[in-house]
Amino acid sequence: MIIIIDANVFFSVLIKGGKTLDIFLLNRSLRKFEFFAPEYLIIEAKKHMSELIEKTKLLSEDLERIFNFMEKELRLIPFEEFIEMYELAEKISPDPKDIMYLALATKLNGALWSNDKRLKKQCAIKIYSTEEILKILG
Repeated sequence: MIIIIDANVFFSVLIKGGKTLDIFLLNRSLRKFEFFAPEYLIIEAKKHMSELIEKTKLLSEDLERIFNFMEKELRLIPFEEFIEMYELAEKISPDPKDIMYLALATKLNGALWSNDKRLKKQCAIKIYSTEEILKILG
């Protein structure tokens, strides 16, 4: 199953770990999901590494290790590869910050992993919460 992760899921792994990180670790052996994200997610996250170190209280080496793990778990897609879906995603997105993720989900015919309740109000793209992803993994 193709799953696009949004920024909140990515940052949740970096900041909290917990269930969100467990999903990625469990999926390594089960391979139920193929995780994708817009390439700019990693670019933006790298710009905020010092802030992340402050928030997580992790050593920079530990945060970098988790960051590298996440980069390996995701297939990063450049905007040019799904730009043609941007306009459609713009129409269905309840928040401008979610347009890129909805556009990528549309392009890949995938679902979006997000805990944003507003996204569930649109009907064009299937949205899974962390709890729903855990249930699918069993």
